[in-house]
Amino acid sequence: MQAAPVRATAIPSFTTALRAVESLLMSGGQRTARQNAWTSVLEDRRRAKDRVEAQRVLEAVTSARP
Repeated sequence: MQAAPVRATAIPSFTTALRAVESLLMSGGQRTARQNAWTSVLEDRRRAKDRVEAQRVLEAVTSARP
């Protein structure tokens, strides 16, 4: 006679559950980090443009002097 099959549902370990929660939370954090990085890139570009313009103005003023 053969034993009846036993059905068992694996209960996720605490570590597995913690990793699942962490991945959910980190996805939003990664999105925020990407947005912050892009904002930083745009700000750096704006500052670089301002520096170039200031340099042009200074060169124009100094070359206009006798």
